[in-house]
Amino acid sequence: MNTLAGRRLVHVTTTDMSLALLLAPQLRAFAAAGMDVIGVSATGPWVEQLTAQGIRHEALRHATRAVAVGQDALALGELTRLLRRLKPDIVHTHNPKPGLYGRIAARLAGVPVVVNTIHGLYATEDDALGRRLAVYGIERFASMFSGAELLQNVEDIDVLRRLRVPESKIVLLGNGVDLERFTPPPDADSVARARQALGIGPEKVVVGLVGRLVWQKGLRELFDAAVLVRERCPGVVVVVVGPLDDEKADSLGPDDIEAARAVGNIEFLGRRDDVETLYHGFDIFVLPSYREGFPRSAMEAAASGLPVIATDVRGCRQAVDDGVTGLLVPVRDAGALAGAIEKLAGDPDRRRAMGRAGRGKAEAEFDDRRVVETTMAVYERLLERRHR
Repeated sequence: MNTLAGRRLVHVTTTDMSLALLLAPQLRAFAAAGMDVIGVSATGPWVEQLTAQGIRHEALRHATRAVAVGQDALALGELTRLLRRLKPDIVHTHNPKPGLYGRIAARLAGVPVVVNTIHGLYATEDDALGRRLAVYGIERFASMFSGAELLQNVEDIDVLRRLRVPESKIVLLGNGVDLERFTPPPDADSVARARQALGIGPEKVVVGLVGRLVWQKGLRELFDAAVLVRERCPGVVVVVVGPLDDEKADSLGPDDIEAARAVGNIEFLGRRDDVETLYHGFDIFVLPSYREGFPRSAMEAAASGLPVIATDVRGCRQAVDDGVTGLLVPVRDAGALAGAIEKLAGDPDRRRAMGRAGRGKAEAEFDDRRVVETTMAVYERLLERRHR
């Protein structure tokens, strides 16, 4: 018996991009289960895509990604009023900022079930004490307003336990992608078409990155590595796919892109909606990020049969089995990154073996259907507990 049919579910994020790119498959699955699904965030260019998929959107005017305590306070009041009007059965928030004011607003509005997903805590054991105290203190406080804390990354579980978040609230969610959308190329023609879409000939070794164009993704080190690789492996081309993110302080600007293009072996494709096809034109995927929760792009690449080079940070360690499905390199180390690229660029057999292992890991660990099942089981458990 489906106990969720007819229930109203609200997911709260900062931006519509998060709803459309990160959560849309889950939102569609919840809707397919008979739930009335609503996404709440700042409005933007992705709302049209959401509504085209049958997901209703409500704008949160004061939601912002900037450090703006005043705006966050206004967002808290605005969201509380919105939830009182919508009267949802479940509110599901996503950290960092909506995870704080969203959980509080849901309780103030009398929502029966409140769930939060932690997409990687915004502090690690390597951060300064002040940052850790602030981030962990906020998370501990906000957890008091939820019925469950879903963690994408296993490394964050011990942190929440040390913060004395009740064990009954902690659920390891993991992360997943659509394994039917992201697959290895079925034949050589698929690879050829992808290379044509990239505008790169078959003789080149393509190193690809998919993500927002912010320095935190390790783009500075990638560009520096491209300079080193160009001198030693002139057949390597770096392709960067993703949009600018002007709302972030560390966003690249047009001048940064032009300077990188001037290196000679770096190409930018901007925002693309056909990344599942573009992966077929890559030989290696790279993610030299400074911080991750559980990187979706690395999972997509693994599911697409690519070896993945990533930094040895939380999240990337869960996405890559070092030496098996790819290589892990130290963070902020352009030389090590260049060395890893050169190592795989010169060894196609190893690339293929890692790609096969990556697909196997994706099938075993990165299936988004399991994420949906886990989340729905939490909803049902909390609704039943509330009923009792």
